[in-house]
Amino acid sequence: EVQLVESGGGLVQPGGSLRLSCAASGFTFTTYDMKWVRQAPGKGPEWVSAITYGGDKTYYKDSVKGRFTISRDNGKNTLYLQMNSLRPEDTAIYYCSTGRVLNAGWRPRGQGTQVTVTS
Repeated sequence: EVQLVESGGGLVQPGGSLRLSCAASGFTFTTYDMKWVRQAPGKGPEWVSAITYGGDKTYYKDSVKGRFTISRDNGKNTLYLQMNSLRPEDTAIYYCSTGRVLNAGWRPRGQGTQVTVTS
């Protein structure tokens, strides 16, 4: 059974930083591209960033380029998202997910981790 467990969220002031983690199990993590998806209250899911299975290519939503960094440790079956210079509009529940793109009808597998950016 595929399991994705997100952690690392919290309450932070604008300009602050957080590092999200996603522990993966139940599938061969090293052969899957991975992504982060976020969902703000009352809004649909939003693709944030993706990384290829080998970690050699990364992709970012325009609004997070230069602020967020996606990475992975295939030895630990873990995906990361380093978030710097956080803004109030980054407030959302963040989910990790297999694959590089956000397909219609996407549903989260894990519980996500809440990121709240407020002064």
